[in-house]
Amino acid sequence: MNTQPVVAAVDGSQDSLRALEWALDAAHRREAPLRIVHVRQYAPWAQPEVLAAGPPDPDDDPVLDQVRDHLAERAGLPAVEYLAMEGAPGALLPEVGATARMLVLGSRGRGGFASLLLGSNSLAAARDAECPVVVVPPPGRGDGEEKAAGPGRPVVAGVNADSPDEATLAFAFDEAALRGAPLRIVAAYPWPLQTWMLPGEMPPPEIDQGAVEHETRTLAEGFLAPHRERHPGVTAETDVLPGDAAGHLVEASRDAELVVVGRHRRRLLAPARMMGSVTQAVLLHAASPVAVVPAPA
Repeated sequence: MNTQPVVAAVDGSQDSLRALEWALDAAHRREAPLRIVHVRQYAPWAQPEVLAAGPPDPDDDPVLDQVRDHLAERAGLPAVEYLAMEGAPGALLPEVGATARMLVLGSRGRGGFASLLLGSNSLAAARDAECPVVVVPPPGRGDGEEKAAGPGRPVVAGVNADSPDEATLAFAFDEAALRGAPLRIVAAYPWPLQTWMLPGEMPPPEIDQGAVEHETRTLAEGFLAPHRERHPGVTAETDVLPGDAAGHLVEASRDAELVVVGRHRRRLLAPARMMGSVTQAVLLHAASPVAVVPAPA
């Protein structure tokens, strides 16, 4: 049995309390323990003194006290652990994710500017954590109207027919199965195609859009076949759409329970982990929670 916890990062903001509720639901569905983490940020010049004082006491943390009060009257809670940490959240939260089943946090923390669509800590966690990271947006993002989760709303996943991410597809099918939700797969292909020619070159033959769409669908369905076999109870529908993948996923998020995207694969010579432009755009603009799934090492 997998005993890794679902981790909820809290900081006293309303965004983090919404993330806590999402994490609590995820822990229930997985029959997993819940670990609630607060990272108290210190100024860089205070690091030696803070470290010398040892780890903070989780029983003496106002933010964690707020969470305890928030959950005090709840019945049927999973096993809950509280953890207080001292340091830079953008560095420590990904480390916490190393021993977690997933890490859940709000899109913008207490210290972020109101105009920011995505806080730096959320971005760092989604980029660097070794486990899937779920970022929960503020209510009504995208259309000004908050929509409650409910039956019939799909889990949405993006798939790149040129280089599919098996970990992302596996997470999306698992999540749909846990929720009893339909799964909508979005496979986008570039259109119109851009053609660059040097002076004097002959133009290439015209490309049939229907053929490109058919090939994209065939590739996507091939990648989905083993996941359908593992999850026969999940109804998975594939939408093959022309143009911008990020735009299609953001649009689909308006009626989704969750959008699942893959993180950029780490390149051999890259100095650090990266996120692809589609993943970053979805994190910035999606109306639903977004799960960022790291590729296998």
